[in-house]
Amino acid sequence: MIDFEAQRRRMVERYRAQGYIKSEEMARAMLAVPREEFMDPSYIQYAYYDQPFPIPGDGRQTISAPYMYPIFYEALEIRKGEKVLEIGAGSGYGAALARELVGPTGKVVSVEINKVTYEFARSNLQRTGYTDVILVLGDGSLGYEPEAPYDKICVTASCPEVPPPLIEQLKAPGRLIAPVGPPSSLWGQDLVLISKDEEGKIKRRTIMQVVYVPLQGRYGWVRR
Repeated sequence: MIDFEAQRRRMVERYRAQGYIKSEEMARAMLAVPREEFMDPSYIQYAYYDQPFPIPGDGRQTISAPYMYPIFYEALEIRKGEKVLEIGAGSGYGAALARELVGPTGKVVSVEINKVTYEFARSNLQRTGYTDVILVLGDGSLGYEPEAPYDKICVTASCPEVPPPLIEQLKAPGRLIAPVGPPSSLWGQDLVLISKDEEGKIKRRTIMQVVYVPLQGRYGWVRR
């Protein structure tokens, strides 16, 4: 039998040493969420490998490599009590981590465009007790207006440019992170962090290069 709990502890220790995990809050969140419960059963033994794996969908969807979550969430500086919007629910693992970070007074909304992937995420979140995550089947490139505005927005697929509705639905102040660039690029995409100040002014900087599947929807690479 695989000792997933021990693997989870080693993963957190490794990511602390490598600088991916910078805060105690992120470490606690990654220790709390059982990543194995969000894997396709065919790949469950690889839950704590540092690479992405396929999940149910249309052949494009993956659960990202585990170190990508602290890269995104540490940059966003997610805090207790905040409202977070995730574009691309995938397996539900990212939403579960965000739920741990915002705590009982916060809220997480996650939008998934593929129905098969949506059902996979919904099942995983329900089974692991994250029943208060608001999971929406729809076009994430349009955001989710009923719960706007959001303190933090995380986009988990590559965009031609950051969708305007997401910038509109971001609070002032607020932060948004998204991979921007062609999905077929040899060098991957720019991981872009957008900060909106109290007056609504936007600042943008690139953190690193990443490789993500293409965003689907009105403002994505794959129009639907």
